[in-house]
Amino acid sequence: MSLAAGQQPPGQCCYHCGNQVPAQAPWSITLDEATHPLCCPGCEAVAHAIVEGGLASYYRFRTELPERPDERQAVKAETWAVFDDPGLQQQFVHAEGDDGEVHATLAVDGITCAACAWLIEHRLNALEGVTASAVNLTHHRVRVAWDPARLKLSRLLAEMAGIGYSAQPYEPDAAQQRLQFEERMNIRRLIVAAVGMAQVMMFSIPIYTAGPGEISEDFLALFHWLSFALATPVVFFSAMPFFRNAARDLRARVLGMDVPVSIAIGGAYLASGYAVLSGSGEVYFDSVTMFTFFLLFGRYVEARARRRSGHTGNALTGALPISAVRLEANGEERILPASELVAGDRVVIKPGHGVPADGVIEEGESSLDESMLTGEYLPVTRRVGDSVTGGSQNIESPLVVRVTHAGKQARVAGIVDLTDRAFASRPRLAQMAARMAHLFVLRLLVVTACVSVAWWFIDPSRVLWVTLSVLVVTCPCALALATPTALTAGHGQLRRRGVLITRADAIESLSQVDRVIFDKTGTLTCGEMQLVDTRPLGNLPAERARVIGAALEAHSEHPIARAFRPWREATVEARERMSLTGQGVEGTIDGRRWRLGRADFAAPDHSLAAPGEGQWLLLSENGEPRAWFALRDRLRDDAAQTIAELVARGIHVELLSGDTSDAVRGMAEQLGLDTWHAGVGPEGKLERIRACQAAGEKVAMIGDGINDVPVLAGADVSIAMNGATDLARTSADAVLLSPRLMRIVEAIEIARATRRVMRQNMIWSVCYNFSALPLAAIGIVPPWVAALGMSGSSLVVVGNALRLNRFRLRPSQTPTPDARWVNA
Repeated sequence: MSLAAGQQPPGQCCYHCGNQVPAQAPWSITLDEATHPLCCPGCEAVAHAIVEGGLASYYRFRTELPERPDERQAVKAETWAVFDDPGLQQQFVHAEGDDGEVHATLAVDGITCAACAWLIEHRLNALEGVTASAVNLTHHRVRVAWDPARLKLSRLLAEMAGIGYSAQPYEPDAAQQRLQFEERMNIRRLIVAAVGMAQVMMFSIPIYTAGPGEISEDFLALFHWLSFALATPVVFFSAMPFFRNAARDLRARVLGMDVPVSIAIGGAYLASGYAVLSGSGEVYFDSVTMFTFFLLFGRYVEARARRRSGHTGNALTGALPISAVRLEANGEERILPASELVAGDRVVIKPGHGVPADGVIEEGESSLDESMLTGEYLPVTRRVGDSVTGGSQNIESPLVVRVTHAGKQARVAGIVDLTDRAFASRPRLAQMAARMAHLFVLRLLVVTACVSVAWWFIDPSRVLWVTLSVLVVTCPCALALATPTALTAGHGQLRRRGVLITRADAIESLSQVDRVIFDKTGTLTCGEMQLVDTRPLGNLPAERARVIGAALEAHSEHPIARAFRPWREATVEARERMSLTGQGVEGTIDGRRWRLGRADFAAPDHSLAAPGEGQWLLLSENGEPRAWFALRDRLRDDAAQTIAELVARGIHVELLSGDTSDAVRGMAEQLGLDTWHAGVGPEGKLERIRACQAAGEKVAMIGDGINDVPVLAGADVSIAMNGATDLARTSADAVLLSPRLMRIVEAIEIARATRRVMRQNMIWSVCYNFSALPLAAIGIVPPWVAALGMSGSSLVVVGNALRLNRFRLRPSQTPTPDARWVNA
């Protein structure tokens, strides 16, 4: 039975959300000739939007009502309680005035249209204690002011979550605030220039189209004065960055591209102003405003493209959650700011929460989303003993993690530092482009002076606009943008695919690689060594042998050491421990000298052969053999595919390892590698790389351990695996954040594409400038066409660089063998 609006009896549920409908509520929705009650104007607005948008079937076929806001708030109360901490609120809550009110900016997920903004504002403004709220649709943020004595911040966040909008406090750092201020100012300058250009052109068009005597002198003077007035804010406000940058360049004795721009704008404006004041001469206010607008527009598009495609350290820094749940000694949970965590703390990470710091799982098993760091969108399973990285998201089950690195020591902070190092320098091609732009400006000014003198004798009335056209049309903006835009887009594409460039020359070097050399353990294999067999020699029990081996490997980061960890005993400790790279380890246990490693190292006085194929280590006591250990590792799933793709692209691939010949040969056969070297130490690896370089090859080295550091430093370009040691990561030119080896193929292809785009941009910009210069010098190109040409050339360069954002790897048709377990 239908009820008229305003006559709903109490006790009914809202047709949209299921909440209780107040008595005499006037809100309703008519569907299928039936009127259904609604609880508030927000539900009424949303319901009408759904029905009027042709989505009425949502109500007809839904099987249950949406979750009620009050119930969700109760569930979320504990989640949001951390934001009521006074110490944490100091970071993002600010005083609104002298009456005790405060305000904060919240970053909101799920905002799609103006209806979302209306719903959020309506819900917040209905809360007792909220004085104002305003949604920023562009940046998906809401600014809310409230009385903290009457309302807690956690209640605000819970209310927004209750209506389906997850929110987090947003407080930009100094760099973000500066960028936001600059972006707002650039938009204002662009708007002023656009308005000024449109109005000046409105007064200029009648002058250009009218015949002789069709416009009276009074109207002509009026149009000139109005154009003068409109062009003045364009020059002194919109064009101010050009003058400021030109002055900075001149003080530094550098000729940047803003120097000819400033001369063109300033010269044309002064000459036109003098013509208006004196009542004689030509005016070029239309060219001044048009040139300023198009140049600002081109730079604005370029800046937006770079911010969207390039590195944003704040995004990585913001990957760490603000709060954490720490387990106290008595087992109680305490919510505190994540910045207060230290190594050794135990934290609880609930489903849907972010990992606040790097650590090791002590309890639980769950899937983690690490896409922010690795670029891999499929969740990965982590169990007890596995490492977790701060910034990843827990998906399924609660975890208890012991913190190893927090705050600035976390891996995400290291990634930011490495990326900043890459952006702090420029590759050789970019440096060459910058030098070309500087020399071009110098020659442009000389040529412009010569053109001005020539036209003074040819036709003095055309000197000004021809000079202006030469300065504008040949402004080396495109040349200056040729490499930075391509590099920024290339860096961004690599970062999204889980490849972090740490040195500026890495992209250029990657694009020229002729040979890729892989280490074996931890690179082509997963580095998850397993002890699969123990064969005692003599009276030493197998269990005791494993305990001694674990003591010798206790403080090592090598994958072999992890294979012995299950047999580690605190009561057995090796003293005077020493590690010999490529040989093994030795130490003293209970007064006896033990060695673990290669047979010729562990028992040099004995000639022993391994009891089987694969990786075998010998344990010796005072030079006497005591036990053999068999180890195995698993090939990475995409190792065979990666090598096949590299070979298909004309790149030589080889395996360089310090392991035994049997182990290396078996792996090389599985991967289809013809070139491999076994039993090679760090010095031998470096000699091999130098031999390849001497033959004229560009060599890329892929490794992960401390013993790979000299080799990584000696290669033309080096890539450290995602599980590499800290020293290896800082020594490498690039770091894989993902465990997938195919990222190496993608990195090489992206580097080649980036280099092609850089060369295309430089060729285009040079050809444009050298073809436009003579046309402007002979007086064919008017100033407004020059402004269009200059801006267009810059946009062509930016657009060409943005093609890198659509990069897709084209796999070869080479069949690849299946990956399987191998003896390492």
